[in-house]
Amino acid sequence: MDSKNIKSSPYHETLSISGMTCASCVGRVEKALKKVDGVESAAVNLATEKAFVSSSKPLDLTELTKAVERAGYEVVVTQPIELTIEGMTCASCVARVEKALKKIEGVQQANVNLATESAWIQGNAQLKSHDLIQAVKKAGYNAKLVEQNQSDRQEKKASEQQQLKRDLIISLMLALPVFILEMGSHIVPAFHMWIMHNIGIQQSWLIQFVLTSLILIFPGRRFYQKGIPALFRFAPDMNSLVAVGTLAAYGFSLVATFIPQILPQGTVHVYYEAAAVIVSLILLGRYLEAKAKGRTSQAIQHLVGMQAKMARIYRDGKVIEVPIAEVTTEMIVEICPGERVPVDGEVIEGQSYIDESMITGEPVPVKKHLGDQVVGGTVNQNGTLNIRATAIGESSVLAQIIRMVEQAQGSKLPIQALVDKVTMWFVPVVMLLATLTFLVWFVFGPEPALTFSLVNAVAVLIIACPCAMGLATPTSIMVGTGRGAEMGVLFRKGEALQLLQEAKVVAVDKTGTLTEGKPTLTDFHVQQGFEHQQVMRIVASVEAKSEHPIALAIVQAAQQQNISLLPVTAFESVTGSGIKAEVDGQKIQIGADRYMQQLGLDVTSFEQEAARLGQNGKTPIYVAIDQKLAAIIAVADPIKETTYAAIAALHQLGLKVAMITGDNRHTAQAIAARLDIDQVVAEVLPDGKVDAVRQLQQQYGRVAFVGDGINDAPALAQADIGLAIGTGTDVAIEAADVVLMSGSLQGVPNAIALSKATIRNIRQNLFWAFVYNIALIPIAAGVLYPVFGILLSPIFAAGAMALSSVFVLGNALRLKYFHAATIKA
Repeated sequence: MDSKNIKSSPYHETLSISGMTCASCVGRVEKALKKVDGVESAAVNLATEKAFVSSSKPLDLTELTKAVERAGYEVVVTQPIELTIEGMTCASCVARVEKALKKIEGVQQANVNLATESAWIQGNAQLKSHDLIQAVKKAGYNAKLVEQNQSDRQEKKASEQQQLKRDLIISLMLALPVFILEMGSHIVPAFHMWIMHNIGIQQSWLIQFVLTSLILIFPGRRFYQKGIPALFRFAPDMNSLVAVGTLAAYGFSLVATFIPQILPQGTVHVYYEAAAVIVSLILLGRYLEAKAKGRTSQAIQHLVGMQAKMARIYRDGKVIEVPIAEVTTEMIVEICPGERVPVDGEVIEGQSYIDESMITGEPVPVKKHLGDQVVGGTVNQNGTLNIRATAIGESSVLAQIIRMVEQAQGSKLPIQALVDKVTMWFVPVVMLLATLTFLVWFVFGPEPALTFSLVNAVAVLIIACPCAMGLATPTSIMVGTGRGAEMGVLFRKGEALQLLQEAKVVAVDKTGTLTEGKPTLTDFHVQQGFEHQQVMRIVASVEAKSEHPIALAIVQAAQQQNISLLPVTAFESVTGSGIKAEVDGQKIQIGADRYMQQLGLDVTSFEQEAARLGQNGKTPIYVAIDQKLAAIIAVADPIKETTYAAIAALHQLGLKVAMITGDNRHTAQAIAARLDIDQVVAEVLPDGKVDAVRQLQQQYGRVAFVGDGINDAPALAQADIGLAIGTGTDVAIEAADVVLMSGSLQGVPNAIALSKATIRNIRQNLFWAFVYNIALIPIAAGVLYPVFGILLSPIFAAGAMALSSVFVLGNALRLKYFHAATIKA
């Protein structure tokens, strides 16, 4: 399915889901959400435990919550917002504040407490604290955000991890004696004799019964609390498999211990050690999973940690330190050397170098002076800056980056569709296979048939838990997109990860992408009969009325020569050709050769000069004064230093590179030759870029287009994958699938290489998860027994199952250390 053909839905909701343990859980939650009226799509991520729901109409959070609960899972409501309210004196004040808060879109519940002078607001994921504070102020009171611990969620996860660790230790301590008592007597005959004489078989079984019961009741109760209700709902999950398998072994052992007379002769055995060790091993797997899953979200935690807690602002002529929540736009903020920039802003005083590596991935600090933009979370190095705050809170660049990464991490790739279809039916099929295994061994197996039936059926149930399948894709996406963010590559859409590695050609815009985007005047030749400085004054005066980068280059050159400008009248821009105006009664026309030809002017006198300039990668511009050709101007846009290495890296990845530009063909061909670009599409008007991309798609297949994200929006949208080269502050580029935070083209091969590495990692995970189950389920069922006499113990099945999940997570975590190969120009 082509993601470009999907119409984006205007309404979205994010839910935090608890209780999911495997891929079949994901499928059930998605199925339940899609049944809610109005829901167009629902993507559930096992690794982040979040559901992303889209709709063409406003969503009812209550209905979504009920749907999830009916499926047997729990919706964790977003973190409540707490405000401190100042100025309340009575109950009517409380009522007014509550009323004001409840009017805000997204608020589900608002409770105001007069005694504590605080407000507690519960709402959806789109609710903004800034809007709440403003609402309270409009009601006549003051409000400020009670500082929330940014690591609340991490603390909750850490608490769950500690609980798992505690349960694992208890389970292991209790399971070890059970394992030694039962398996030790089987392995070491002398030990069996010692138990017979000193403890007695019946007493040994009673000890095992007590210890195993403690394991199932306390550390193992989570499997039964979730697994058994799922069975009654006819929606079995991983917990159901563990619950049925361990209870079967435990139940059989109970009968053998207390009422052995009802069992066939020769089948009186206990399997307490299987139930005890299975619970312990699966808890070990869960604990290792929890630790690894925590590491998959480290990129987000790192970004969140970049947010400053305090800021120094100017108030009443003094510099005071305030919590970051109190900073509003237009406030003046002071930043000292070594400090983290608290908010996005514009430098109004001072100069310094800023380390922007956390957003661009570029290690070299960037010089900042008057008028430059700075981004919250970056680090000021050696000078003091005063900035005017331009964006705070959720509208800041850092908040947008975090939101982009979270959305990408929560999305599903096309490759996941097959996995979802398989895992929806996987657990019920496994339970059917386990039942079939039991029946086949019971009817056709050797004596004691009942024992063989039970052991092999339990092994099938335990070996087939589809944890690895559910974790295979989302963990790789989480780590891959997180690593991308650290490198300054932001995947706005998760599917871009898969589509990017399928690209056959990379099409690039020239200005601002291959080049600096800051043209400079390099040549200025006048015809005989015209005076150089006077023509320069006239041209600079006219160009001063234009906002084009070339115009700026000419005006700057005039300023450097201390040339004063003249009054200009009747200024007009001629679309796609040039400009015209009047200066001191003279008609001035400036533009490309095609504009001069439209005016009926012969440019052959400058033919050799124009060809020479074009071969050197310079853009020739002509000047006409009163219908006479007066001058030829050369403007060059320097190629970025990183462009050469970036194009070489793209070629090394096996991709073709095409340049699409509005420049004249001579200039474009000259630049292409210097950069070793494969194909050139020149003299293209903005509307023609879409057609150029479409032709490349027909010729090569999937096309990745790289542009500045604003002028190139139509081409970015037409391409299979649009990559916008950002400037560090222009993040919200809706047309692009991938945003490259640095201005370097090197981000493109980095993004493609990361995409290839991530998809390769996902395929490795899926191969392991599927092949593991396909290969081991038959072995667990006992197919090797008739020929080789091999059976898979339920204990080994539990160990292998835990190992499969840990393997998948460990493999995904390798992406944290991804480094794209760089080529020196």
